[in-house]
Amino acid sequence: MSGQEIFVIVVVVLILFGADKLPDLARGFAKSMREFRKATDDIKREFDNSTKEIRQDLNEVSKSIANDVTDFSEKLSKDVNEVASDISNDINEVSENIKKDMDEVADNINKEMNEVSSEIEKDINEVSDDIKKDGDEIADNLNKQVNND
Repeated sequence: MSGQEIFVIVVVVLILFGADKLPDLARGFAKSMREFRKATDDIKREFDNSTKEIRQDLNEVSKSIANDVTDFSEKLSKDVNEVASDISNDINEVSENIKKDMDEVADNINKEMNEVSSEIEKDINEVSDDIKKDGDEIADNLNKQVNND
């Protein structure tokens, strides 16, 4: 309330009850205010006492849930890390096996190419020797024919 409102109330009370009853009215009003305040304090205290257990239970449940969430999060994180590690190990193992297989195939191809190259070179040498022999025979036959003629 503002100062003007209080002033108006005091003036109305003075007019209605007079100045001699004002102290008794003030005492009665103060007593009523004390009793009202005491009653509200009692109600607050009773409310606090009755809800104390509920608040404690809520705090315990809240802490329990927070702990459960933290535990679950840690377990989930651990499981995810284990799975990631297993996948990485599997990928590395498969990669190594593929590399070994590719190296074996490359070695086999090189070996077969060298064998084929050796056989071709051998065949070329045989053909060359045969051509040389045939050329020498033809030359000998031609020389014999020329000498016979």
